[in-house]
Amino acid sequence: MIKNYQPTIFVVSGPSGVGKTTLVKRLLEEDDNLVFSISTTTRKPRSDERDGREYYFVSREEFERLKEEGVFAEYALVHGELYGTRKDLIDKELSSEKDVVLDIDVQGAAKIKSSYPNGVYVFIIPPDERVLSNRLHGREGRAGEDLNQRLERAESEMEHAGDYDYLVVNDNIEKSIALLRAIVSAERCRRERLWL
Repeated sequence: MIKNYQPTIFVVSGPSGVGKTTLVKRLLEEDDNLVFSISTTTRKPRSDERDGREYYFVSREEFERLKEEGVFAEYALVHGELYGTRKDLIDKELSSEKDVVLDIDVQGAAKIKSSYPNGVYVFIIPPDERVLSNRLHGREGRAGEDLNQRLERAESEMEHAGDYDYLVVNDNIEKSIALLRAIVSAERCRRERLWL
């Protein structure tokens, strides 16, 4: 990074089932100047998840307390659980002169934009509805929610794609990672020019 470089946030969003988490993990593995801002949730950890690595797992009462204190840049109720992104954690990472990447749902991305209007917003979409249906079908089911409801919500969320700076069609992981790398690189070059 150059001396006057202003770190930013890269918000990667899209409907459930498009592979954004897989893409973000790969991007983070390949770029030492990107850090991940970990979300806080009331959801119970899955068997392969550790507190402070994938999420900060808290009780509903603790989440509500944090919400009342105004620490979240965004929060939402998703599938019956609360998820939030702490502004102080984003700002801490930005102050370390690293770019911050968020893997966040469509609701949260819209709210983050009001706090970080100069961030870079990337929307991930599937190549077609059949691929999305297959991906959603392969995920663990949610109580009281069938595949059709999940597809309807995903289609509704895809209507927001025009609100983003970049659109990536995830039809191939390697191609999508290359596009994300190119977006990060182009934005860094643009910001370096702005600060010369």
